[in-house]
This record gives sequence, C-alpha cells and structure tokens, in this order.
Amino acid sequence: MEGTKPEWLVQMEGILEALNEGVIIFDDCHVCLYANDCMTEMTGFSREEMAGRPPAQFYAGEDLVFIMKQISKSEQLGRNRYEFYVPRKEGGRVPAIISARTIEDPDGRHFAVVTFTNISEQKRAEAELRAANEQLEKRQREIEAELALASRVQQSLAPRCIRWGGVAVETVYQPAHSIGGDFGLVVPRGDESLTLLVCDVSGHGISSALVANRIYTETISLLERRAAVGEILRRLNELVLRQIGSAGFFFTLAAAQLGPRGRRMHFAGAGHPPTMWVTPGGEARLLEAKSAILGALEDAVASEPVVEVDLDPGDRIALYTDGLTEVFDQHGEMLGIEGLREIIRANARKPLAEMKQSVLDQVSAFRHGPHTDDISLVLVEIN
Repeated sequence: MEGTKPEWLVQMEGILEALNEGVIIFDDCHVCLYANDCMTEMTGFSREEMAGRPPAQFYAGEDLVFIMKQISKSEQLGRNRYEFYVPRKEGGRVPAIISARTIEDPDGRHFAVVTFTNISEQKRAEAELRAANEQLEKRQREIEAELALASRVQQSLAPRCIRWGGVAVETVYQPAHSIGGDFGLVVPRGDESLTLLVCDVSGHGISSALVANRIYTETISLLERRAAVGEILRRLNELVLRQIGSAGFFFTLAAAQLGPRGRRMHFAGAGHPPTMWVTPGGEARLLEAKSAILGALEDAVASEPVVEVDLDPGDRIALYTDGLTEVFDQHGEMLGIEGLREIIRANARKPLAEMKQSVLDQVSAFRHGPHTDDISLVLVEIN
C-alpha cells in the first residue's frame, strides 16, 4: 500500500489520522489507496485488507448497484453526499453519512476522498423515538376509544324530551369536547312530581365529566329518596366538599320541581345563571339563584334556598348553562343573560321543539367561531 501512494497523500496522512471520521482515498479506477485508523475501527478490516480493493469486494447485488451510481454521480458533479452503510468484516453493518469529493493532483490524476460518518447513535435514537412514538400513538388510540365510549355513556345520561301529563319538556346537551362537565335531568315520579335540573361543573374534559357523573349519580339517588330541591343542594354541596373537594373546583346548578299538573313549582339555584320564566303575555321574568356556588364553601346553601312559583297554562320555563350566555360576537361583545332572555322571549310563541331549535340557531348566529363551552338547555311548557 505504501508503494502506491502519491506524495501528496503521504504528506496528508497525519491530518487524516487525526480525524474522528473514517476516510478512504480511491484512485480513478475506484481502487482503495488508503484508509485511516478510524475507518479500520469502523469496519473491522485492516488497512492491508482494504488496500487495492474496489467497492465490488465489499458490496454486492442491489447495494453494489446503488454504490456505483453514487460514484458515477460524484465523478459527474465533483462531490456527493448520501446516507448508506459501511459493511463490517464480521458481517454487520454500520449506518453512515458518506461524503465524496473528487480532487486532481499536480500530475493530473483524479482521486476520490470519501469520508464516512458513523451515525449508529443517531439511528439508535431514531429507532427508540419511533418505538416511543408508536407507543404514544397506540395509547392515543386507546384514549380516543375510551373517550368515545365515555361520550356515548354521557350522552346516554342526557335528559330526554318527554310529556308529563300536560307538561311538555324539550332538552339539549352539546359538550364542547367529546365529553364535558354539564348535565341535565328530567325525572318524573309518577303523577306526583317532575324534577328538572341543569348542572355545570367547572373546567372541561375528563376530570369535569367524571365529577359531573358522580354528582349525577348522587342526584338520582336523592330523588329516589324523594329529596326536595333545597335538600338536594345541601347534600350535593356536602358530597363534593367531603369526598371530592379540590382547591379551585366548584359547580353550579338550577333545579325545579313541578307538582301535580305542573301548576306549582319549587325552584332552587346555586351560583347558576337565572332561570327564565316566560308568560303567555310575553313577559320574561328571571328566577335568581339564592345560594352560592357549590363545592367550595360549607355555608353555600342559603337558609331558605327555595322559591315557590304558581304557574299558568302557556307559561314556559328555561333552565340552561352558561354555554348559551357566555358567547361572544366578532367584536368581542358577550350575548349575556339579557341577550339570551330576549331570544327566548322572542321565540316563546313557537311550538316548543321549534323554539328550542330557534334559540340554538340564534345563539350560534351571534357567536363568532365554534362553541367552546358545554351547552345544556331544558325548556318546559305548561299546558
């Protein structure tokens, strides 16, 4: 090997040996003239085993075809850079970035200086990253499947449109995400009473949905024990404070119980937007909550939390969550209680199902962009 080296290569050996990359010098016949120590460590071949050998001695089949195409490209352009591998003596492979440059010596002969950068660590990291991403994608698919099931479960708990004697009820539940923190209840007890309730748990997503479902279950249990609306507020407040309590967490609700034939209503609200009561004459009254938000304070429920109301045929009641009021137009103006009040009043003479759809459509028309909060709406008509 020493006898075939040109003078300029002998002079450069010290520099080439100091490099942290493998280097091979090929002559114009594609025969190896020189390999540095880094190259011998990378391949496991000694200098003598590489000297005087062309690429065909190290590559075969499609790999040799690829290498020869890259050599041809290097000769045409004077340089080249690509990713491939370096074969090891024992049969393994070392992934590498291969950079080739053609030079001409003082005698007019052409040589190729080819460097090989070992990227084994990079490839290992990429493989680990791919494996991690595959695990994340698998977990994401599992989460999406779980959320889809949770969404179906939550939708199954949404209040249903019913007729209870002379009382008609229309309902809406629209979570901002696949699951949400709102829920509503429409629970008849024979001819004795009809309970209507909407609840809004702070936050969004999985945690809010879990808490909402716990409150829902407890509320159903209280109704089965014939609890009045004031008692429901107190028990739910105690439940969350003692079993779920978390700093910054709270919920609001509005509940109404109608007596036989729907002529008498007991109403109780806790930190919730006022319930709307529209008379046949077009007057839209507000039934304000007398209690504070629940789940944060021991004494949140007022000593007299219930308001009693006598209802007449044609009266309509709207219980809702703030997903219908805290919406903004393109100028940043909020619809608010008064905006929703006017929408409900203006549509109160329509059939109840049409009224429900008109309210949703007009809120949507006011809102700029998609809705970002859960929406629950319970509309009641006394006949």
